[in-house]
Amino acid sequence: MKTVKISLNSIDKVKSFVNDITKFDYDFDLVSGRYVIDAKSIMGIFSLDLSKPIDLNIHAEDGADEVLEILKPYMI
Repeated sequence: MKTVKISLNSIDKVKSFVNDITKFDYDFDLVSGRYVIDAKSIMGIFSLDLSKPIDLNIHAEDGADEVLEILKPYMI
């Protein structure tokens, strides 16, 4: 598992983020405080406080580098 900090501070960013990660078969979790939600759930993302950075847990052993390349626009 790999963890990175991301920022999803606009509606357009959330939509493009979900579109980008749904291309992968891995599991992704967003962690904000004590809340953990499925990062592929757009409704779940909007339940979080998006004004602060969020931890993204990527549950991929082999393809993490490919995922990180796609996620560069969102990473802090």
